[in-house]
Amino acid sequence: MNQSAAPAGSNQGGLPYALAAYGIWGFVPLFFKLLSSVPPVEVLAQRIIWSLPLCFVIMLFRKQIGEYLVALKDWRTLRLLIASAVLIAVNWLVYIFSIFTDHVLAASLGYYLNPLVNVMLGMIFLGERLSRLQLVAVVIAGVGVAILLAGALDTLWISLTLAFSFGIYGLLRKIVPVGSLPGLAIETTVLLIPSLAVAAFYLWVGDGRGFGSDGSISLLLMAGGIVTAVPLLLFATAARRMSYAALGFVQYLAPTVQFLLGLFVFGEPLKPVQLACFLLIWVSIAVFSFDMWRKMRAERLIGIA
Repeated sequence: MNQSAAPAGSNQGGLPYALAAYGIWGFVPLFFKLLSSVPPVEVLAQRIIWSLPLCFVIMLFRKQIGEYLVALKDWRTLRLLIASAVLIAVNWLVYIFSIFTDHVLAASLGYYLNPLVNVMLGMIFLGERLSRLQLVAVVIAGVGVAILLAGALDTLWISLTLAFSFGIYGLLRKIVPVGSLPGLAIETTVLLIPSLAVAAFYLWVGDGRGFGSDGSISLLLMAGGIVTAVPLLLFATAARRMSYAALGFVQYLAPTVQFLLGLFVFGEPLKPVQLACFLLIWVSIAVFSFDMWRKMRAERLIGIA
């Protein structure tokens, strides 16, 4: 979709959609906790299966089926979307696993790190240059991760896997010339066959924990499609109506809500090394956000002039 970006610093009605998207992503651990008796791989499979029909309904409403079919026939586009599908499946699986094993704080850290990972990936693969403040922010975050290496290695893999899988996924989606929703539909189409195989296996095993074992569990697994597609649609709407720089400030809402849930609702212990890492990450985010705000302000002043 070749839509003009909103000017830096303007909301154009996009802020409510951004708050809704990141709010849902922030509170989604509460939803997945209801499914903690189901194997994580089955939750992932059911999430993919039930996301696809909802994507098609929304694409019909938004008249994007044509874009979906065109992208599906383009091998270069399809090849990149197959790679992005694998990455998002890994991201979703690790995220579900982190919630089921009471590591919401580690997941929160992963999504705090994600914007900084995006900056590094942009520098390495897109030739983007880091400002001095961005470089300082990345170094501070790196020190925080190094501290975790010293004292919380058991959960560090969760944080880094979430940050880098979603970061590389975003990089691929930035390159692929297809809209957010048709792209998600193709990714779920690619993952549909293995997901159906996984779902069939668990139905055949019949261990009494997954889809078909209980009406409420089955409905919750089906609702996973809504939990997947709706915030992505809200995000896509927000991205069209406000600048990406402004959207960058809102993205910290989700990991902040997850952090608070992990600490105060799920009662996860916060190790001293984790606290030190979070403090450094927050300082890094403050530096990074200040640099973004400064650039937005400069662009706005140039626009006024």
